[in-house]
Amino acid sequence: MDSSSKHRIAKYSLRALHWAETAGLATIAIATVAAGYGEVSRIIGVGEVTLGDLLLLFIYLEVLAMVSFYHEAGSLPVRMPLYIAIVALARHMALDMKTMTEWQLLASAGAILIVTAAVLLLKIGKNKFPDFQRPQRSRYEDID
Repeated sequence: MDSSSKHRIAKYSLRALHWAETAGLATIAIATVAAGYGEVSRIIGVGEVTLGDLLLLFIYLEVLAMVSFYHEAGSLPVRMPLYIAIVALARHMALDMKTMTEWQLLASAGAILIVTAAVLLLKIGKNKFPDFQRPQRSRYEDID
């Protein structure tokens, strides 16, 4: 196989991956918007907004921001899902606090502390070791 054939196959393979990735991101975005719409409809039907509802809507917003960032940059910082995990753990504590044992509360609070420490370590590492960062550009810039 000559180099032009290999180049053409590589180009079409990258294009197919790009479209598959875009379709996946669109599916996640549409599902997130639908879930958010369902939650807002439920809130309107009940006529009451709770802290758990607000935190869930915030999680949906963060997922949409993560999809947008991934689509633009072609990569995802590890910190974004960690932020979502912190909010999800806080929501879990806010909703189930009355039924949780002391040990479950401590475990949830400890999990939030551990994830927060991981975010801090990643932030420090990014600033202290900038050579390990990938350049921020789309992986698909070279596709015609």
